[in-house]
Amino acid sequence: MMVNNDITIQNLQSAFGGESQAYQRYIAWANKAKEDGFPKVGILFRAIAYAEEVHAGNHFEVLDNIKGDVLVAAGAVFGLGETAENLEGAIAGEDFEIEQMYPAFHLVAKDQDEQDAVKSFHYALEAEKIHSKLFNEAKDAVESGNDYDLEYVSVCEVCGHTVKDDKPDQCPVCGASAEQFKEFH
Repeated sequence: MMVNNDITIQNLQSAFGGESQAYQRYIAWANKAKEDGFPKVGILFRAIAYAEEVHAGNHFEVLDNIKGDVLVAAGAVFGLGETAENLEGAIAGEDFEIEQMYPAFHLVAKDQDEQDAVKSFHYALEAEKIHSKLFNEAKDAVESGNDYDLEYVSVCEVCGHTVKDDKPDQCPVCGASAEQFKEFH
């Protein structure tokens, strides 16, 4: 993997920073959800944190040939609130990635013929769409005074595709086998 275009390099670095922060934030919010009496929301946060870790790893892998210190600009929601507030922050972050960040990064990488970056951005974008949906469902449950209704969450270890209460025979995004899905209970 060799990335040569400065804009795509900066976009990968920014995406890596954002996904890394999301991972840490979701772990903190998972702990808060459990403390607030929403253990299933905690499971959801932990599973999606893992998906964000997969995305960060994919971006980092594409940047394999880039060395040196870099100041990385990445948007992030900060603060620890009640579980419903934390879910709102998660939704805002996911929606930003869906509506603005990843479409722009994907388009630039495609225009610059950076195929590994195109794939990494595509994987993340597809997963973020599901994350937003799941977080919205969880927020609705919490705002009604209930925990999120789920048994487990499966996350593709290749692309971060996330599935509630199921594990596909084959990942619809990257084609990985069912054995390449990690389950969170």
